[in-house]
Amino acid sequence: MMGKGCPVGLRAAMLLVVGLMTACSEPGGGGSEAGEAVDLGGQAAEAGYFVGHRQGERLREEFGASIDPAALATGLADGLAGAPPRVAEARGQAALEALLAERRAAAGAAGKEFLARNAERAEVEVLPSGLQYEVLVAAEGATPSADSQVTTHYEGRLIDDTVFDSSIARGSPASFRLNQVIAGWTEALQLMSPGAKWRLFIPSDLAYGERGAGQLIGPHATLVFDVELISIDD
Repeated sequence: MMGKGCPVGLRAAMLLVVGLMTACSEPGGGGSEAGEAVDLGGQAAEAGYFVGHRQGERLREEFGASIDPAALATGLADGLAGAPPRVAEARGQAALEALLAERRAAAGAAGKEFLARNAERAEVEVLPSGLQYEVLVAAEGATPSADSQVTTHYEGRLIDDTVFDSSIARGSPASFRLNQVIAGWTEALQLMSPGAKWRLFIPSDLAYGERGAGQLIGPHATLVFDVELISIDD
């Protein structure tokens, strides 16, 4: 929910570098639960698989199924062996950026389709900005201004219901100024009174736009938040 860089091709390259640096420093973090144990033939093999699996997870988040796994394995092997690249840098960069552009376009189209369907529901209000909301619990009273400090409980999801952030799960409400969060939050919470709980449907241009945020919120992602306004603090 916090407010909103680096060329897209470099972003993917940095993803690999950062992953290699952090793979052994994140105890059990971030990845899937361990499957059935398999003897890979010693520490070097296990370490290689561990790092490779981490990179696979990160690349899946970045590219989905767009990356050719056999070509990826060949590139990793060539890089580890110090062999010259089989694809010229300019050509590889162009291919990489084309894949990212396809992913961004697909995410944007999916978000627009989702919002168009959602707007047809009688319980959903659509604001001129494109922000949509559904009142889950109504409340009356004072409303915050754009620079108010507020305390909320919330849960944020992608349109496929993947949860990317939740103060509810942490068991700790979040306090912040409304002018320090994404535009969709700033707009919606100024319409809410303490005690209200709304579901927000936020177009990407009122969220993180073409940059995305973190590993889960990709470029042009439409976001869904359940937000309870607990208090207006000043």
